[in-house]
Amino acid sequence: MQLTFKEYKDKVKACWLGKNIGGTLGAPFEGYRGVYDVTYYTHDLARGVLPNDDLDLQLIWLHAAERYGKSLNAEILGEYWISYVTADWSEYGAGKNNLRYGLMPPISGWYKNHNKDSCGCFIRSELWACLAPGHPEIAVRYAYEDAICDHADEGMYGEIFCAALESAAFVENDRAKLVEAALSYIPGDCAIAQVVATVQECYQNGIGWKEARKVVLNRFPGSFGMAFGYKDQEPEADVPVGRLGYDAPSNIGIMMIGWYYGEGDFSKSICIAAGCCEDGDCTAGTLGSILGIIGGTAVIEEKWLRPIGDEIKTSSIDMTKGCLSIPWTVTSLTKRVADLMPVFMHGYCTIGEDGAFVFDPVDSICKNTVNTGFFNTFSFSEEIAVSPVRVKKAGCLFDVQVLYDGSLSIRENQPKEFQVKIKNHLHSQQWLECSLKLPEGWSAAPSSTMCINVDQNHGGCAVTEFSFTILPQAITQGRYDLLLEIKSNGRLSRMFLTLPLLAGV
Repeated sequence: MQLTFKEYKDKVKACWLGKNIGGTLGAPFEGYRGVYDVTYYTHDLARGVLPNDDLDLQLIWLHAAERYGKSLNAEILGEYWISYVTADWSEYGAGKNNLRYGLMPPISGWYKNHNKDSCGCFIRSELWACLAPGHPEIAVRYAYEDAICDHADEGMYGEIFCAALESAAFVENDRAKLVEAALSYIPGDCAIAQVVATVQECYQNGIGWKEARKVVLNRFPGSFGMAFGYKDQEPEADVPVGRLGYDAPSNIGIMMIGWYYGEGDFSKSICIAAGCCEDGDCTAGTLGSILGIIGGTAVIEEKWLRPIGDEIKTSSIDMTKGCLSIPWTVTSLTKRVADLMPVFMHGYCTIGEDGAFVFDPVDSICKNTVNTGFFNTFSFSEEIAVSPVRVKKAGCLFDVQVLYDGSLSIRENQPKEFQVKIKNHLHSQQWLECSLKLPEGWSAAPSSTMCINVDQNHGGCAVTEFSFTILPQAITQGRYDLLLEIKSNGRLSRMFLTLPLLAGV
């Protein structure tokens, strides 16, 4: 499908309108459990649009994206979290707490974070899709960098699924193809993929949406709706309460219930999603964005816009920091995203001789395979399934990833192993000098200094792996930061990675 710039801008505007509408519709049902037949807004319409962290966090990311462009990564977003986000609850608070302690993503999103599988990042996927329309293989890269700041596992998979789906929706409107494409970017055995299959199964078997909700909440029990529990309804004996923080699968399921049973109709779909309660503003808001991208502003009835207008309200941004430039209307947000998009789509769009902006035709929305050189191919879903207990850094000549043995903990006289993966960006070999700076009395095997030959494959790039083991001695403090220095022989590039270790936890 070919996309014109006029169509693109209309879809971007509809995306943010859908986010505002769905978020405002679903907000009164957030944190409740039960089922309601919703047909319209239930809040005091004199209040207009309701503030929503689902949207305003993305306004902060927009500022970061405008400043850093395609260089944007989790480290930069982590600094923005600490600097500008006021919210300290749940996974937001856990992620920020870890970031302040110097635990870099993806460790920050995983460590001591019982809400890592919750909804806080799939709700902020739209920006990455709007910056990479029709190219989910680009959108998921930034969605991943975003997600790992404060989530891991199912929470992370939820954002990647939504970002891929929303990006693909700019050039494809067939629901089956969109879902297939989005699923290709996450592991097939994860709960997000399984809950999507569950909703498809219910819909195909003719089960009604209210019963489908029960099926989802039984197979993927969450606890979000029990924050406030049941209101004016009898508790459901056949709906279990899941573990605290395991909410992304069930809420992605509710979003999909709204989409399938709403049969593509904007109003019907967001009302079903909101009526399922749980994280109502997230499910209805994200679904509103998806349907807005697919159909553009034409699918949004005036009745939804009349009470809330063009305004954006925020709840989680520290506005005492004067350097942030926040768009306060959907119109302004749309313009800034559209102005920034060519930076992220460099190589996939052109300016014609007549000055018109032209998107290159999209040949596939399932480009989930990464080729790093001859005989070295892997999928994005495989890449993100790697343990979050790792430190990663990107450089000019090489990227480095250090994987822990599953934890940050150390104990005296107990060896701890690390696996190192180095991706060579050159089409030639490199000798790397790797040096570990250890506390006094500690040792490393095979040595604290290693020379590693980074290979290349027949003119292509390659990934080289090796491991080392440390033996801690005389642990006298709660935290240690090992320093791994990597230098390319005969080149300027030198990389420093900090490996945090915690005593006995």
